[in-house]
Amino acid sequence: MAEPEGGSRGRVVFVGAGPGAADLLTFRAARSIAAADVVIWAASLVHPDVLEHARPDAEIVDSARLPMEGVLPYYERAAAEGLTVARIHSGDPALWGALQEQLDRCKAMGLDTEVVPGVSSFSAAAAAVERELTIPEVAQSVVLTRLGGGKTPMPPGEEVGEFARHGTTMALFLSAARSARLQDELLDGGYPEDTPCVIAYRVSWPDELVVRCALGELAATMKAHKLWKHTLVLVGPALAAGGTRSHLYHPGHFHGHRRAEPAARRRLREARSS
Repeated sequence: MAEPEGGSRGRVVFVGAGPGAADLLTFRAARSIAAADVVIWAASLVHPDVLEHARPDAEIVDSARLPMEGVLPYYERAAAEGLTVARIHSGDPALWGALQEQLDRCKAMGLDTEVVPGVSSFSAAAAAVERELTIPEVAQSVVLTRLGGGKTPMPPGEEVGEFARHGTTMALFLSAARSARLQDELLDGGYPEDTPCVIAYRVSWPDELVVRCALGELAATMKAHKLWKHTLVLVGPALAAGGTRSHLYHPGHFHGHRRAEPAARRRLREARSS
C-alpha cells in the first residue's frame, strides 16, 4: 500500500466508552476521541454524551446499522489520507467487541492501532450495588461469560452450567432475552435457589435499573421488568456475604512496604493452621 500524502501513517484507536455515563470514560479515552478526525460510535450501545469530547470538525459516524464492511472504508481512508479514527466500543473493547477482527484488518492495511480499555458493565453493576465480587473465603474468582445458543456458538466446555459448578461469582452478558434458560442452567450447575442475583439494566445511564433477587426468581423478575437487552446479571454468594478479614491489611501480614507485627503474625499463622 502506498504511503499517504505527507508520509504520516493512518491510525485507529479502539476506545472503551465504559458502561454509559460520559464521566466514566478514562482520561486517555477522552483524549483519544478529542484527537480523532473521524469518530465511529454505535448509537444503540454508546451514550451520546461521549461525543462531547469530539472536535467540532470531526466526522461523526453512527455504526449501529453498519456491518463490518460498512466500517472498513473509513479505515481505508485513514490509511490513504493519514487520518486518525476513534472507534468507540461500549464497555471494554476486550469483551465481546469484535475487536480482534478489526485489529487484524487494520494491521493488514498498514494502520497504526491502539486499544484504550474501558470500565466494563460488570464492574459498574458491582459498584452500583456497592458489592465486592471477591470476598475472602467466599469467592476469589469471577467468571465472565454468556448463555450459549445465540448468534455466535460457544466453544465446547464453556456452557453456563459447567461454569456454575465452581460456585463462585459469575457475570452473565448477552443472555437477558433467554432468562428462563439462564436460570435453569445456573440451577442445574449447582447454585442453590436462594443464591443472590443482581440484574443491571443500562448501568450509569439516566434510565438505569438495578434489581436484586434470588436465583429462583431470576426469570420472573426479568420478565416483570421487561428486560431483554442491555442487561447484565451477576450471581453468586459474594453478593450477600459479609466482608471477612483480608490478610492484605491484617497487621500480621508483611510485604515490601510494611513489616508484620510479631503478635499479629503469630495469630494469623494459628488461624491458618486451625
